[in-house]
Amino acid sequence: MYSKEHCIFVKNRRMKLTFDKKTRQNAMKIGLFIAVVSIIVLLFPKDMKFKYQYEIGKPWTYELMTASFDFPIYKTEQQLEADRQELLTNYTPYFQMDNNVADQQIGKWLDDWRLRNPDDPTYRGYVERKLKDIYQKGVVSVGMLTQLKSDDRKSIAVVDKNRKTETKSVDELYTPKTAYEELLLDKPNYVDSKEISSYNLNLYIVENLRYDSITSMAVKEDMIQNLSLTSGMVQTGERIIDRGEIISPGTFAILNSMKIESQKRNSIFKESGYVIIAELIIVFGLILMLSLYLHLFRINIFESVSNLIFIAILILLIVSLSAIIIKYSSWGVYIVPFTLLPVIIRVFFDSRTALFTHIITVLIISLMVDNPFTFILIQILAGMTAVSGLKDLTARSQLTQTALFIFISYCISYLALELFAEGDILRLNFKPIIYFAISSILLLFAYVLIYLFEKIFGLVSSITLVELTNINSDLMMRFAEEAPGTFQHSLQVSNLATEAAKKINANSLLVRTGALYHDIGKMKNPQYFIENQVGDNNPLLKMSYEEASQAIIQHVPDGVAIAKKHHLPEQIIGFIATHHGRTKTKFFYNSFVNENPNVKPDEEKFTYPGPLPYSKESAILMMADAIEARSRTLGVYTEKSITDMVESMIDTQIAEGQFKDAPISFKDVETVKSVLAEKIMNIYHSRISYPELNP
Repeated sequence: MYSKEHCIFVKNRRMKLTFDKKTRQNAMKIGLFIAVVSIIVLLFPKDMKFKYQYEIGKPWTYELMTASFDFPIYKTEQQLEADRQELLTNYTPYFQMDNNVADQQIGKWLDDWRLRNPDDPTYRGYVERKLKDIYQKGVVSVGMLTQLKSDDRKSIAVVDKNRKTETKSVDELYTPKTAYEELLLDKPNYVDSKEISSYNLNLYIVENLRYDSITSMAVKEDMIQNLSLTSGMVQTGERIIDRGEIISPGTFAILNSMKIESQKRNSIFKESGYVIIAELIIVFGLILMLSLYLHLFRINIFESVSNLIFIAILILLIVSLSAIIIKYSSWGVYIVPFTLLPVIIRVFFDSRTALFTHIITVLIISLMVDNPFTFILIQILAGMTAVSGLKDLTARSQLTQTALFIFISYCISYLALELFAEGDILRLNFKPIIYFAISSILLLFAYVLIYLFEKIFGLVSSITLVELTNINSDLMMRFAEEAPGTFQHSLQVSNLATEAAKKINANSLLVRTGALYHDIGKMKNPQYFIENQVGDNNPLLKMSYEEASQAIIQHVPDGVAIAKKHHLPEQIIGFIATHHGRTKTKFFYNSFVNENPNVKPDEEKFTYPGPLPYSKESAILMMADAIEARSRTLGVYTEKSITDMVESMIDTQIAEGQFKDAPISFKDVETVKSVLAEKIMNIYHSRISYPELNP
């Protein structure tokens, strides 16, 4: 016997260990919560976008917009280009005049003239005077003069060697050809045409004006830089546009100006951290709402850290894909398979959790996209379609049908919203329908993700349960061969438990599968169990009551070992471990007590190790297993005998506290009783006795 102090120490020690484990779990949940919020905020695009979509000639689909700050109205590219063209019509190109050219060419002419007619000054004065006049007005290349006239230039700016600028008319400029013609045609009467032509005056006419590209470009750029980029101001509080109004070119320019200024202000706010704080508050609130929902309404999910990690990974996966598409791709965000999340969560958990998680995720992503109202409405409708069309994923065709329904939902909701906004079917944008089709096709990859999540997190899907119920599998075939009586018993229990589960809205597929495997441990020593025995050969009769009890109890740990060896899901192993709870092997216990009235039995040797049933499904299996086994011992099968037997067995289990850890109500228990009694009566109903033929 232990002292009182030792018992208190052990009790406190256990409480401390329990407290430490719970504290670690809570710390992990808090850490997961903080990590999810932080990662989502980091995934938000850093270049904040203007959250409106608009086009000239289309109606404004948002609420009344007023200016929240002063901003200038920026000119459109077309307006700026028109202003540039108008400004450049007054632009004057710059040329450099080489004054040495005139002196050199006139000097050359005089030298050649003296050699030819040293005593005849008839033409010298005329040619010298004319060349001076031509070079003073300026000689340019033919190409340059053509370019000036094609650009409709009226004048040019000429800079001489002294850096003095003079404006010259383009019409007064000469080319070498026109200057030569001027010498021949504009001559006085005393000058003979043939005589002057013989002097080859074209040899003395060259260009003296060169285009100054550097000065010209500098002047042009200076003119453009001084061009005003705005055409007015919008004051704080000024009305811009209201819902339903058609967007005019002027309003379009104002909206573009507000967009530019908003983005500038957002970049400033980001540097100061205001936007990050706002994102943290919103994301924190949304994730907190999801956590509270799980804590209040899905405590079994909330208590499992692995389940929370699984949901967090799904949320981060969808948010990450959306952020990548928005930031690095020109594709529409609708290409992301958002309905993957509700489909996968529905497969492992329930419709309400799937839809609630989907809505929270959509609200988070709506902070990143343009036109968030349309995005939220379309995605929520698609999520509702997903959870409604996929009650239980038991066949590949169901996922394909669900993808088709989701695509139809996308198309109808999008086209309806677009038609509502545009008011004309010819103005609809059909491009997003391509994205909806791609998104629906990507949903088919849910099969791969379901398989991966099952293996990583130890979850079990309806697909896996359907595969496990195949009685032609290797394990089931071996079960039927080695323990045929137990196999038939398992089939009967499976049918009973399935019907009871359906009546109280429990997971009938899960309990059906668990019932098929609950007695699989009897494969190891099938001869110990009466349903597998032939004749009167019962090896338990050769053992003591305690040894026989232990041999019977051993089928539970043997079943757990066989299940783990064949990699059965933990949920199925749970049915094997709990289907007897902490009940006793009544036959051997009562026999021992009756034969040894003065000896106190070691009750642990007659008691199953447990644990107790922890879910509706495991509680149903425990009731169905006991009822099916007891029904085989009834001598007379009447409605009263069967009903009394069912009432007695289940009431005894309740009295022993076998269901205290299971979330099953008294109403559910009564429903299960009536279903089991009805099914047992159907199994053992009376049959007509066929008469023999008289000899």
